[in-house]
Amino acid sequence: MAFDPSEMDVIDRRRVEAMILGPMLREFQEEIGTERTNEIARAAITKLAREQGAQFAKGIGSNGLEDYASNKDAWRRHGALEVDIIENTPSRYSFDVTRCKYAEMYNELGFGDLGDIFSCTRDFEFCSGFNSEVKLERTQTIMQGATHCDFRYTLDDAETTDSTPNA
Repeated sequence: MAFDPSEMDVIDRRRVEAMILGPMLREFQEEIGTERTNEIARAAITKLAREQGAQFAKGIGSNGLEDYASNKDAWRRHGALEVDIIENTPSRYSFDVTRCKYAEMYNELGFGDLGDIFSCTRDFEFCSGFNSEVKLERTQTIMQGATHCDFRYTLDDAETTDSTPNA
């Protein structure tokens, strides 16, 4: 039986990734500098997130905003994210994250400064890979010290958007 990381809770996957990538990035930061290391790591992770978003759409057989919203439980499992849903319609999905155990976990591991790269950066690119017509606006994150994360997804032309996943 092949190992399938998608069957793990997302927070568990992020913990394993951070435990491997964190020390590796620290070494690269010492060798080539923090800014360049973080730039390279962010580029690699955003590319991966875009691919994962496309795979997610393909896996659920749709790329509508309502489908996106209804399939976010994997990220919230075991209280990993506590959220207040503000709006959930075919063209708008808005919520605030009021507690982020991802941020807590990265801080516990000593990689709080890398948490934005490991997790928050993925949000925009995962969304883009899922459906390039879905737009995310977020002005703050708990990871960066805010009291909450404000996720505002929009799909301006929900009625004409193709309901088949991106290729």
